[in-house]
Formats: sequence, structure tokens, C-alpha cells
Amino acid sequence: MPVGVDGVRELGAADTAALRELVAADPVANIFLDSQLGSRGIVAGTGRILGHVDGGRLTAACWAGANVVPVGATAAVAEPLADALVALRRRFSSIFGPAEAVLPLWDAIKGRSPHPFDVRPDQPLLAVGPDVPVRGPGLVRLAGQDDFDVVLPASVDMFTEEVGYSPLQAGEQSYRERVRGFIAAGQCLIHRDRNGDIVFKADLGTISAHASQVQGVWVNPRHRGQGLAAGFMADVVTLARRRAPVVSLYVNDFNTRARAVYDHVGFAPVGRFATVLF
Repeated sequence: MPVGVDGVRELGAADTAALRELVAADPVANIFLDSQLGSRGIVAGTGRILGHVDGGRLTAACWAGANVVPVGATAAVAEPLADALVALRRRFSSIFGPAEAVLPLWDAIKGRSPHPFDVRPDQPLLAVGPDVPVRGPGLVRLAGQDDFDVVLPASVDMFTEEVGYSPLQAGEQSYRERVRGFIAAGQCLIHRDRNGDIVFKADLGTISAHASQVQGVWVNPRHRGQGLAAGFMADVVTLARRRAPVVSLYVNDFNTRARAVYDHVGFAPVGRFATVLF
């Protein structure tokens, strides 16, 4: 990693406190980096984290792995961060996170990266806090490894419907292991009917000490339009609260049906995300 690219360098263990302070400005929006820091901070193997330092102060940071996840990357620092990312000579599958960080970074890097197949600039970030009463029907449970054979196709269908291509195209074995990993970690939540068919699935995609972020929400097409989603999501909130006090998610602004469900459950707007998909 180039060091000193207009004040950008790779962060190490000595930068843990400064990065925690930056992330703590909004631990719900910055949940991805918060979860990566965990209780150990920045350690070898955590992943590459770039930081913009001005006068000895960390002003912005950016996770640079399979995905790019910026924090605090305002227009003032987006250009040097973009320069450092380009210098890595790596392919990223997406840039996602708070819109106020993602969009300036994308403006600075476009033309020097592969052409994206989709840019989603307005994804409301929603959250339900620990004091909001939520009660569901108790139908959703943690998936077990014996559910894998139904969870995998449901996960593939959800991803394909949401993104536009099958996740198996990028490597079937790696995606199968990802799904197994979510199940093993207690982060896959499902409801199966009496015939064993999967009706609902959601994942706790990211978990930190402060919040969890729900991803991969999917209702079997055969069961849509029956008013089931709100109850299932209420159950997800109940289960997620066992891991962290705040439950969050982000949704495409055009998905009015999903937004109505989340509003009914008790989710409220707390910010805005953006995603660039390659």
C-alpha cells in the first residue's frame, strides 16, 4: 500500500483509538467498520483500512477489501482516498455505506474504475432502538445446518432478485460456505411451513456491540401479498435484540412495499446509505 498519498496511509494497531472515535460518531451507520474493530481493534489480518490523516488527526477512513466501505469521506478528502484506492490495483465488488461518504468517493474514483452496473444513491437507513416495543408472532427462528438445503436456494433467489445476477456466478463453493457460515454464527433467521418449505429468510449481516444490520430479507413468492412480512420482521427484531440493542437495515428508496412493512414494525429513518455495484 502506498504511504503518504496526499495524507492517506494504511492504518495499524496504533490507530485503533482514533478509528474507534471516528466510527463512534455514528455507530449505526458505521456498523461495518465497528464490527471489524470488535474488541481487538486493528490487528494483523483485520483487513486493509486506509486512513486520511490531517495534522496528526484521523479525518476519514476506508475499508478496502472485497468491498469498499468509507467513513467520513467528505468531498474534501474523497480525492486522495480515491487515489490510494486506485493505487491498490484491486477489483472491488461494491462501494457501500453512508451516502455522504460513498457519493463523494464515487465521484472521485469514477473513470478510473470498472463501469458499475448499478448506482443506488438513495437508500434510507432505518433503525429501531431498544425502547421501541416490538412483538411478533414468534414464528421466526435461527436456522440450523439441517436447514441449509432450503436456505441456500432462498439466499440465491433473494440475491438474484435484489442485485440482478446469481451470486453463484462469482464462485458457488465460496457462496455456499458464506451461507453455512451465517447459519453457524446464528445470523440466519427463517420460518418454514408445516411442509418444510421456507417461507421467510433474513440475515443479521453485520453485528457490532452497538447494533445489528439486517440484510437478505426474503419472502417466498408463493406467500407474498398475505400480510406476513411485518410479523416476520417483528420476530427478527426480537431475535436480533439478543445480540445488540439497536436493529438497523437499509432499503432501496423505490421499494415502497418494504418501506411500509418496516415502518409498521417500528423502524424509523436515521440516515441514508448509497451503494455502487460493479
